[in-house]
Amino acid sequence: MNPSFQETVRDICKKDTRYHPDAYEFIVEALDVTVKKLNRCQSGHHPRHVTGQELLEGIKEFALDEFGPLAFTVFSEWGIHTTEDFGEIVFNLVDAGRLGKTESDSRDDFKQVYDFNDVFVKPYEPRAVDPAPRSSARRRKREA
Repeated sequence: MNPSFQETVRDICKKDTRYHPDAYEFIVEALDVTVKKLNRCQSGHHPRHVTGQELLEGIKEFALDEFGPLAFTVFSEWGIHTTEDFGEIVFNLVDAGRLGKTESDSRDDFKQVYDFNDVFVKPYEPRAVDPAPRSSARRRKREA
């Protein structure tokens, strides 16, 4: 009998303690959402392989939808700080037989694809607002 996904993740986390078990479930959910989105955009009905770049874009969109301004914090709590961490999680799942890969897939596909601060923090920072310029009439009135 094959182990459940949760059992597989427990085994992975015993060997590689860098990432929280919830990170693995999130990656699989993000992959599922990404595959469905790509298949909707595709004319044929045959599912195709998702590249590392496509998965990272899907992870970004899914994280922003799911966690909004908390995405950066959630990922930090899970031990995820860079796109390379997503690649490590994906390849841990590949090595455990839970995800497939092609000959051209590699951990390098996940290296420095986007900066977490730019994607998950900056969009939620308050924007500086320039004070309204004083009209010369108001200024003259105060000076009088």
